[in-house]
Amino acid sequence: MSNPKSNIDFRLMSWTYKLRDFFSPRTNILAEAGIKPGFNVLDYGCGPGGYIKGAAELVGESGKIYALDIHPLAIEMVRKTTRKAGLSNVETILSDCATGLPDESIDLVLLYDVFHDLGDPNKILKELHRVLKPKKIISFSDHHLKENEIKTQLESNGLFKLLRKGEKTYSFVKIISDR
Repeated sequence: MSNPKSNIDFRLMSWTYKLRDFFSPRTNILAEAGIKPGFNVLDYGCGPGGYIKGAAELVGESGKIYALDIHPLAIEMVRKTTRKAGLSNVETILSDCATGLPDESIDLVLLYDVFHDLGDPNKILKELHRVLKPKKIISFSDHHLKENEIKTQLESNGLFKLLRKGEKTYSFVKIISDR
């Protein structure tokens, strides 16, 4: 990712996300992502954790949510949310790129409102390709980018292709190479 925001900027962003989530609940977007019980989901660039509680409920006790962010305050806020909600199926990862997860261990990646901010998007897409199981999905949304920019950036390296465009998200499927 890029350099983390200052603590003040991060807190301001978190406050605006809470306001956004009040008027437009994240459950609508999560429904479009297709999360199923038992899934292992990576919320890459989780920020203050607006999707964590809903995603953790959808995967159930047999699934797991990995919440990754570069900002220590994000990780702290996600941990607070999970403690408060009594969620035991959420693990936080403080990182700027590497997930530390095993190859092909993730069923779905949530890549929401962070792509425009990444310092080296191709490096991150390679990492997401590595951890995604074959033919699994990146659920993508970034209101800072136009549709043609989204498709170009996610498909240009030959790791993912657009599977479908939803109302609020794009679903990109992992391409399996014959190499």
